[in-house]
Amino acid sequence: MAAPEIGVFLPTMTEHGEALPDVAAAARHAEALGLESVWAVDQLVAGTGAPLLESTVALSVAAAVTSRIRIAFGVHVLPLRPAVWTAKQVAALQQVSGERVLFGVGVGGDRHRASWAAAGVPSRERGRRTDAALAVLPDLIAGRPAQVGGESVRLAPGAVVPPIIVGGMAQAALARAAAYGDGWFAMPTSDAQLAESVDRLAELAAARGRPVPEVTGGVIAAVEGDPARPDHEGLVRRVTDPDGVFGMPREAVGMVVTGGPAALAERVDGVRRAGARRVVLSVAAGDWYRQTELLAEAAALL
Repeated sequence: MAAPEIGVFLPTMTEHGEALPDVAAAARHAEALGLESVWAVDQLVAGTGAPLLESTVALSVAAAVTSRIRIAFGVHVLPLRPAVWTAKQVAALQQVSGERVLFGVGVGGDRHRASWAAAGVPSRERGRRTDAALAVLPDLIAGRPAQVGGESVRLAPGAVVPPIIVGGMAQAALARAAAYGDGWFAMPTSDAQLAESVDRLAELAAARGRPVPEVTGGVIAAVEGDPARPDHEGLVRRVTDPDGVFGMPREAVGMVVTGGPAALAERVDGVRRAGARRVVLSVAAGDWYRQTELLAEAAALL
């Protein structure tokens, strides 16, 4: 089995009071390290209002200062926006990036409740809105006529439709990936749970007569070898702070890889063996640039 492609989430989200990141410098750094992709979190109101750069803008900046690395949404919350505007932006990003987009999509997490009120979208409709958008997005992005709201819409210029990667761990997300996706994005989870979900995804795709979507797995880490990495209690505070970047439950802290590059390589290899073709790192704490260098060291061990 070949080594997986390796990506990293850009530092587009900060704690309250922290300076906003230099996305351009971060994207250049990831490309120089030889990583396959850079990813941007998407949300309108993140948690209780943590600072977060808009994903399409952040990825446009990343595309402008790089030439090879893939530019990825991780993941674009489809029901918060009209499908036609999403298609217009994705097609434009495909054009200006030289067709480097990976279009991750999803319904949005429960942590970000304020987004629905801010956008005027009932959260109970998010699944239906996501399915309706996925049904028309390929045609809209490609510049083909599509039926939207009872009207025929054709956007120009069209673009090559990027891989559509459906995110989420629920059974509904797996079904959506099997129905519409070229790929599936799995949140950090145990290898056993991931392997079980991959098998279920294959069953759902086969039932629809579709190819099995390619799997992208997630890993969260604060790798040893970074002087800026906090101690254990500091790490716990950072990843569990309900007003912070992650807002994870305390019991989920055990998912964070805290060893050196060899430990991270072992974790990534576990995700690969469970069925992932790509693995994307979320930096839990420490200096993002140093953590990404340690990720590259781990990748070299695979």
